[in-house]
Amino acid sequence: MNGDELPFERGFEVYAKGTHKSEFDSNLLDSRSDPIWDAIREEAKLEAEREPILSSFLYAGILAHDCLEQALGFVLANRLQNPTLLATQLLDIFYGVMMHDKGIQSSIRHDIQAFKDRDPACLSYSSAILHLKGYHALQAYRVAHKLWNEGRKLLALALQSRISEVFGIDIHPAARIGEGILLDHGTGVVIGETAVIGNGVSILHGVTLGGTGKETGDRHPKIGEGALLGACVTILGNISVGAGAMVAAGSLVLKDVPSHSVVAGNPAKLIRVMEEQDPSLAMKYDATKEFFRHVADGYRGAQSNGPSLSAGDTEKGHTNCKS
Repeated sequence: MNGDELPFERGFEVYAKGTHKSEFDSNLLDSRSDPIWDAIREEAKLEAEREPILSSFLYAGILAHDCLEQALGFVLANRLQNPTLLATQLLDIFYGVMMHDKGIQSSIRHDIQAFKDRDPACLSYSSAILHLKGYHALQAYRVAHKLWNEGRKLLALALQSRISEVFGIDIHPAARIGEGILLDHGTGVVIGETAVIGNGVSILHGVTLGGTGKETGDRHPKIGEGALLGACVTILGNISVGAGAMVAAGSLVLKDVPSHSVVAGNPAKLIRVMEEQDPSLAMKYDATKEFFRHVADGYRGAQSNGPSLSAGDTEKGHTNCKS
């Protein structure tokens, strides 16, 4: 380490872009080295000096705690409490799960790194743990998922309800979600019971991973690693979005999406094959111009190959184009 390097800057490569669970060194959690927690504490100290009015807030949320799990549990308990589900009870629940589950300990660090890497509005690690509801909802879901798998389903559903009420993000506790996930803004995200989301996925606000009716069983989408789901995307049914695929904002997806492809529209259509291996990391999700150029080219081709259109046919043709 050179003289200009801060101590908490070491070791971040284990959480860096593209690092998934299979590559994570679990021994790091057994040691005293936790670079992300060290960074969070250092940031909180600096912010307390810059903004003294927030010093008590920063102390209570970060500096009073010994580890990331304790700080995160405190923040979540205070965000999710209500008159019948007390903060002290929630603290016991969050500590009981997060302090003993190495999988969750790994996920909360990979997730916070994903927010720092991919969300330009995430100013620091400490801002994610203190302020970003997408991060909060995701970590509270992870605790609810653990409770669900332990058979404590009523408690898991109670947590789901509070997460939805407080953060406006509805994730069924039975859903399976990988790590290194970004819920950007998060407002209006709905993830159904049998949905599966791979590592390194980025999801913007208003995304729905839903079913198609009253059927039971495996009925929700499966999202591959490194996929990017744009704002207000709706994906319905037990279909697959391949690894590294991008679904453009506002799209309705009813069929499987190939890996490393771009789809857009209502219903979604294939636009092109992706050059980027992981669009979720690049966060370049504006496919609007490409989509409308694709629609316009198709419409011009239909006109040149077919007979001239009457006024009524023109109106009908525009209707078909929109569908």
